[in-house]
Amino acid sequence: MPDDAQEHAPRGWVGDGDGHPRPQTPDGLVDAGLSSNEPAGLKAPVVAVAGGPAFTFSYAEHAELLAAAGADVVTFDPLRDEQLPEGTAGLVIGGGFPEVYAPELSANEPLRKAVAELAFSGAPVAAECAGLLYLCRELDGRPMCGVIDAEARMDERLTLGYRDAVAVSDSVLAEAGTRMRGHEFHRTVVEPGAGAAAAWGLRAPRRRLEGFVQQGVHASYLHTHWASAPGVARRFVERCVGS
Repeated sequence: MPDDAQEHAPRGWVGDGDGHPRPQTPDGLVDAGLSSNEPAGLKAPVVAVAGGPAFTFSYAEHAELLAAAGADVVTFDPLRDEQLPEGTAGLVIGGGFPEVYAPELSANEPLRKAVAELAFSGAPVAAECAGLLYLCRELDGRPMCGVIDAEARMDERLTLGYRDAVAVSDSVLAEAGTRMRGHEFHRTVVEPGAGAAAAWGLRAPRRRLEGFVQQGVHASYLHTHWASAPGVARRFVERCVGS
């Protein structure tokens, strides 16, 4: 991993020698009860996790929980990889700085098309913040994946704070009514801010609907920590097996 990428890699992630960040498994992971729950005789579904300089924010526990739920977690770099990892059954795109790398992300048309094809096939896709922007039709006028019928742009105002959220729609992450806490941290705006089926209902700093749920896609600005609700990762992997 380049020095600057290593510096900004999420906690618990390490370089694999070719510039890709990969989750680092802590000692005692299996003994702690986080061993794979993959049923005997079944091949683990591949869950692709976006990494690289454009997607540097991700909780290490997300990858650990996905693996514990039976997934084969494989990272990829949307800046340079032109295809998703072979056999991808589900996709997780976390936070980062896609606005900084918008020209390069847009120029990687083969990957944008691959992401769109996966999403439109109904496969599980979980996108937070930067991932939401990447799935939009465009970002600052540059074509993105076009999965979400919305436009994203930079904004002068910083949106920052913790949020109490309730799932508005059944999705690959949670049943409607599920309550979770998370945070927002971005200087971008997505218009519209919510789809026909919203992801979350937020109470503060004002009541509003936020995010998008469509087919297998769950995309929103809200960063959630799955370790607070381990069923999220298990539900996601189960949908990967059934997709």
